[in-house]
Amino acid sequence: MPGAGGSQPSSKDPATAFTVSRVPVERTFALRQAVLRPNQTLEQMVLPGDDDQATAAFAAFAAIDPGGEVLSVARVSLEAPPFPSQDLDPPGTPAWRLRGMATRPEARNQGIGSAVLQGCIAHVGSQGGGLLWCNARVPAIGLYRRAGFTTYGDEWVDPDIGPHIVMWRTVGET
Repeated sequence: MPGAGGSQPSSKDPATAFTVSRVPVERTFALRQAVLRPNQTLEQMVLPGDDDQATAAFAAFAAIDPGGEVLSVARVSLEAPPFPSQDLDPPGTPAWRLRGMATRPEARNQGIGSAVLQGCIAHVGSQGGGLLWCNARVPAIGLYRRAGFTTYGDEWVDPDIGPHIVMWRTVGET
């Protein structure tokens, strides 16, 4: 997955062929709203750090329509974790937060979300690596574990969006 912007095919099966590309963060808003926060407006999808140069957003598209319907999205930005990172990494290691990971229900279990997640991980690696963490929705724990994430702390329930747990992993420089 290119960290700086290109597109890479992520499936060879024509029925499920898709590409993952780095996109402007605004391109993720509609799917994030529909899947993650349907009670909020598109304007409320803006996150702190969206305009930072280091922030990167990724989206998956059907290979036959690479500029069309978004199948899955995520974004990463520099942000300290909600736990003492010195316990997990050498001091001074950058910390990145994965947010807004969403996949259309009909596109799940086809490797599409995993490919978008790998795009985010590759971006962190291309920026020197570091600690990557997220507040994972409990139903998505398996996706993150398959990508090398570990849970930290106890599960909690956000009254608006459901049960979560912090997950993290380290990413080496690429």
